[in-house]
Amino acid sequence: MSEEQFPGEEPKKNEQEGGLSPETNPESASLKNEGTTMPVEPSTTSQQGTGFPPNNGGFPPPPNNGGGFNNGGFGGMQQTLPNATIVLVLGILSILTCCCYGIIGLILGIVALVLSKKDRELYAANIGAYTESSFKNLNAGRVCAIIGLILNILYLLLCIVLVAMFGFAALSDQDAMREALQNMQ
Repeated sequence: MSEEQFPGEEPKKNEQEGGLSPETNPESASLKNEGTTMPVEPSTTSQQGTGFPPNNGGFPPPPNNGGGFNNGGFGGMQQTLPNATIVLVLGILSILTCCCYGIIGLILGIVALVLSKKDRELYAANIGAYTESSFKNLNAGRVCAIIGLILNILYLLLCIVLVAMFGFAALSDQDAMREALQNMQ
């Protein structure tokens, strides 16, 4: 019952709609649009007892933890590690360049490992400030750099052995290499 309705009294009718007026029916409201009144039906789902506002459909509101990122309870947004992408690119390039006599890939792998070490120290100092995906990229780049270093060292050792056995001429001339191999048999 509203304040204007007394016990035993009929609810007020809205002449335009033939229904209950908004004053007597708190579950419905009316919207005014250029002088016409349009009824708004109450929601069909019961949201009583949920304890949450009705605009969420009875579901709890999303958590607000500082910018929408799970950053371990720290206030700001998480950022990427500064060299994570560079380490990943250098690690991949160190694998791809292992056929360049092992020197270029060796340099790229060493640079990738040095940058990786710096970023791992940054991440360890403040875990919540950096994204987990950038840390995973950093680790992937580090693994690629280690694989690249191993491949480059093996190829460099193979080149050194071939030069020691056959000389520089054998590496650049296939006919000289073929002759040297036939002489060994």
